[in-house]
Amino acid sequence: MAGASGRVSRVAVIKGGPSAEREVSLSTGNACAKALREAGYEVVEVDAGPDLPARLTEIKPDVVFNALHGRWGEDGCVQGLLEWLRIPYTHSGVLASSLAMDKQRTKDVYRAAGLPVAESVIVAREVVEAGHVLPPPYVVKPNNEGSSVGVYIVRPGSNAPRLSAEMPAKVMVEAYAPGRELSISVMGDRALCVTDILTDGWYDYDAKYKPGGSRHEVPARIPAEVEAACLDYALRAHRALGCRGLSRTDIRWDEAKGVDGLILLETNTQPGMTPTSLSPEQAAHMGISFPALCAWIVEDASCNR
Repeated sequence: MAGASGRVSRVAVIKGGPSAEREVSLSTGNACAKALREAGYEVVEVDAGPDLPARLTEIKPDVVFNALHGRWGEDGCVQGLLEWLRIPYTHSGVLASSLAMDKQRTKDVYRAAGLPVAESVIVAREVVEAGHVLPPPYVVKPNNEGSSVGVYIVRPGSNAPRLSAEMPAKVMVEAYAPGRELSISVMGDRALCVTDILTDGWYDYDAKYKPGGSRHEVPARIPAEVEAACLDYALRAHRALGCRGLSRTDIRWDEAKGVDGLILLETNTQPGMTPTSLSPEQAAHMGISFPALCAWIVEDASCNR
């Protein structure tokens, strides 16, 4: 559904929303709206709430740029709404978004595609608090949140964790994957490059989004065979989950084991697009400016994704 010239002209950037990642989404949406204006689009910014269908019906956009993060915006819910309204939208469709947001089901897809994952189980929070479900070290986290929201690392010698009231009734307990944090963006049918994320501790919410919270080495200084495996794994994950547009797969690498030390953590179907985000940095390294990246995402939009 393009403008009179056949080209997309009016873009509604939906951002914010009610999830735990609201602030990150607002930052992503603001940055993308600015970049799309620089690229020549008419942009309307929408803070997604219960009136979203009415707002979009009123705005009549050619495309919705989905800048939401977390539940409702990244898990297939808003994608289903946009399919119902028949408005072309960016990033992945209903099924891929829903699958990738569910960490355990993502692992099932990875395993079926022959991709390496860490052992994990889904258990009730009271079971986690009663005793060690897996031998430490292990990680406890929600099964369907991103941005390292609600992550607990349980070290050897520690007691079973006491979880915050905000944690869901059931959580994922996952064997801790040691090593370096690597991340690879996929743009359509092309894996861009590998980023090595350098932090003083765990790559948590603050490390991801606060200025100076982490340093990104782009491209990562890693052996050629490890780089090739990372690019291959990210593209295979993107395809296995049925992702569209831009995605980002995060990997842990135990360098003592070489290629065998690679473990896939998750695939993000709507990577952050903030000033400190990984995908825009990788695109820039490949010669793609931020406005050009956002424009490519918009021109790739469709229904039936």
